[in-house]
Amino acid sequence: MCGIVGYIGDREAYPIMIKGLQRLEYRGYDSAGVALISKSGQLNVYKKKGKVSELSAFASTHDRSGSIGIGHTRWATHGEPNDVNSHPHFSQSGDLVLIHNGIIENYASIKAGLEKRGHAFLSQTDTEVLAHLIEDIMVHENMKLGHAVQAALRQVIGAYAIVVMHRNDPETLVAAKKGSPMVIGVGSDDYFVASDASPIIEYTKNVVYLEDEQVAILRKGQELKIRNLKDKEITPYVQKLTLELESIEKGGYDHFMLKEIYEQPRSVMDSMRGRLLSAEGEIKLGGIVDHEKKFEKARRIIFVACGTSWHAGLVGEYLFEELARIPVEVEYASEFRYRNPIIYPEDIVIAISQSGETADTLAAIELAKSKGATVLGICNVVGSSIARATHGGSYTHAGPEIGVASTKAFTAQVTVLTLMALHMSRVRGTLPESRYRQLLYEMEAIPSKIDEVLKLNDQLKEIAFTNKDSRNALYLGRGVCFPVALEGALKLKEISYIHAEGYPAAEMKHGPIALIDEEMPVFVIATKGNSYEKVVSNIQEVKARKGRITAVVTSGDKEVKGMSDHVIEIPETDELLAPLVAVIPLQLLSYHIAVMRGCNVDQPRNLAKSVTVE
Repeated sequence: MCGIVGYIGDREAYPIMIKGLQRLEYRGYDSAGVALISKSGQLNVYKKKGKVSELSAFASTHDRSGSIGIGHTRWATHGEPNDVNSHPHFSQSGDLVLIHNGIIENYASIKAGLEKRGHAFLSQTDTEVLAHLIEDIMVHENMKLGHAVQAALRQVIGAYAIVVMHRNDPETLVAAKKGSPMVIGVGSDDYFVASDASPIIEYTKNVVYLEDEQVAILRKGQELKIRNLKDKEITPYVQKLTLELESIEKGGYDHFMLKEIYEQPRSVMDSMRGRLLSAEGEIKLGGIVDHEKKFEKARRIIFVACGTSWHAGLVGEYLFEELARIPVEVEYASEFRYRNPIIYPEDIVIAISQSGETADTLAAIELAKSKGATVLGICNVVGSSIARATHGGSYTHAGPEIGVASTKAFTAQVTVLTLMALHMSRVRGTLPESRYRQLLYEMEAIPSKIDEVLKLNDQLKEIAFTNKDSRNALYLGRGVCFPVALEGALKLKEISYIHAEGYPAAEMKHGPIALIDEEMPVFVIATKGNSYEKVVSNIQEVKARKGRITAVVTSGDKEVKGMSDHVIEIPETDELLAPLVAVIPLQLLSYHIAVMRGCNVDQPRNLAKSVTVE
């Protein structure tokens, strides 16, 4: 949830810290801080509530020298956002500092024990407790920093990614992880540590992804040492990054979200490239080829996901049941893991996550594996925890998504789910060859259709202007476009702070219709398909109560146009593939409404990109 960066080497650490924190700010932006050991041996810690820019301004008048440092940008869990609760946190003596992403669940009992031994705490955080515990072990058990970190973490219950340094050991950083991501960049004679690769890529392409319960000792000019909590030495596995620097920059757009909306023709194409071979009538998904027999005999498929990824799973439910004829359930990962669900060895559980680090989804994976189910993953980040924890799966190829409100990740996930459903229809023999081939060719056309919708941006700005002062909104869809209504509502509320709800259009009569009046904007996905006439009837019900209709329709539609206040025409698309095209105008509408309301689109309040804590 928070952003972590660290450096040890011969370069000046502070510029690396600040630039790294700016790139990680999408992970948390309640407060930020850095710690540096100067060449004279002084430990300097600067931290401020608010954005990284406020930290940078504050630190600009202070000593920022030193070639070892750690930095942190926070999304608050324990303790409100303020200067004191900001990271880094000190030990009792003030000689040890620590930054932390995650939650120490048993911090209260550890804290009580330390207080009995004379420790006094300044903050409300669980992180400060861990800093005190490590130093307490160093002092009373005469341990070096690395061993003390191992010993402390053996007492910890919870999730963590931490980096620790000590004033009296200015050539050592110690990093460790469990349940939160941590990557180490390996330079020629220096090391970088971060929550993800974005702060590292301009310095080195060589990285090591720490596994759970591993502790890394980074010493300037020496080889990287990794040991687990049982003190077994681990040989580091160095990988090459494929991420490029330009992919994490705005590229001339006002916001990352807008850039990522406009990248969707390419990200959908990239998610199909090498997999969709329409001329040969084939779909090749290397990550699931070893599990095809399981799909043939599958009792059911269970999707586990959170947020936007859950909406993608709902689309997947329609696709798999229609095309591959496999029963599907879609579960919130946060509920699934606590419900004592019935899971059979013949089940296939598919975890969906943009980051591949979502804590609840990872816990659901472990639960499903313990019951003997085959567990596959769909995620966007190579080497992520979900990619490593599952039996197989497929990467989306959306590229880095920096905007907190997910856009291109959704369409990339739906693209991969569509390919999987189509492939399984061939494996199971559930779809006529003519229909199968038709859908392959239809899929190839999706990127160009998304591009056509993006050309409606000016029209969508005008529609956004008429809705920017609304306090509530309703989104309606049916069939495979019902999840699109949910996703449209989520986008609006998370970045513009307008209350919005998505509903199956027919369910409107069972309660939400009471809300409709001339002040209520109603966004309806009314594209051509089996439910079209029913949706038309639902629109008439809204108009009879003076609701304001904005309809997403198939190009050339006249019936809905005649009863709507605004119509957004999108290219004709096969009904099953319509979500990939119909969601685009809803993303742009939410973006423009949020901008017009003066909201911080890329960093909406109270949200962070990757939810790595419960």
